Amino acid sequence: MTLAYIPSPGVSSIHLGPVTIRFYALTMLLAIIVAAWITARRWKKEGGRSDQILDIAICAVPAGIIGARLYHVVTTPERYFGANGNPANILRIWQGGLGIWGAVLLGALAAWAWCRHKNYPTALLADSVAPALLVAQAIGRLGNWFNQELYGAPTTLPWGLKIDAAGSAIGSSEQCYDGATCPVGTLFHPTFLYEMIWNLIGAALLVWVGHKAVKVLKAGSLFALYVMWYTLGRTWIESLRIDFAHEFLGVRVNVWVSVVVFILAGIALVIIARTGKPTPLLSEKLRTITELEERQEAQAEGRRDKGDGAKAKDADIRDMN
Repeated sequence: MTLAYIPSPGVSSIHLGPVTIRFYALTMLLAIIVAAWITARRWKKEGGRSDQILDIAICAVPAGIIGARLYHVVTTPERYFGANGNPANILRIWQGGLGIWGAVLLGALAAWAWCRHKNYPTALLADSVAPALLVAQAIGRLGNWFNQELYGAPTTLPWGLKIDAAGSAIGSSEQCYDGATCPVGTLFHPTFLYEMIWNLIGAALLVWVGHKAVKVLKAGSLFALYVMWYTLGRTWIESLRIDFAHEFLGVRVNVWVSVVVFILAGIALVIIARTGKPTPLLSEKLRTITELEERQEAQAEGRRDKGDGAKAKDADIRDMN
């Protein structure tokens, strides 16, 4: 008899008239808001402004979502193409299926392009967003809990995840993911919870390292450490999962991706340490750019006020005539 377990929600959405609100989508939205807020706070401490982060987010978030979906589609094409596939499902992101590496790649490219356009220090932005991404990814894993998806192998641990087989969520009909039926009451490793905890610990560590080693680490180092921490955790957490995934040499593709990206991030960390710029130097550059933007905005506002005054004067003259 199981005395303790983590329950699963029986539903993954609510209906308000003709509108269906997916909890998965809500967790993604919350994750984006929290990430933007954390990044803005860290960015302001380096000499920037919140509205600069908002502008970057407007570019990076849509690109990240598109990249995340494309990564999922490319790595699991059979779900959308072929005899049993449906290309229309590509647009149904509320059903799950967002690959973090696609999000990081396209999102980072969009953010880099905007920073280059505005002359913002990209490495400084990368360090500002690093812990925010881990917090956002932790929040996003709640969407997997609501969908009852991407859980691990059966377990007898007291924190095992119990699937609501009578519910309407995705995982309620995919308990063992292989066509087999697990015995009633089977518990599964709550990989969503493992990754949440791992990511939150990583976010705290990045903030701590940033405070303690700000004069030692070059700008961009925290982002490289973020990638290394996440991939290190993803490697063992991914190995616990039992959902369908393509394999190479008997190992899930996402595990291989995590190993390769971990190595690349380690190499990047070494290169940054040797050739990167000090964070205080880039912070001073950001302050200068921000001050310049503020002066330009003040001048533009002054011109508008002057123009409005001239229009008002012309109107008074016309009235007198």
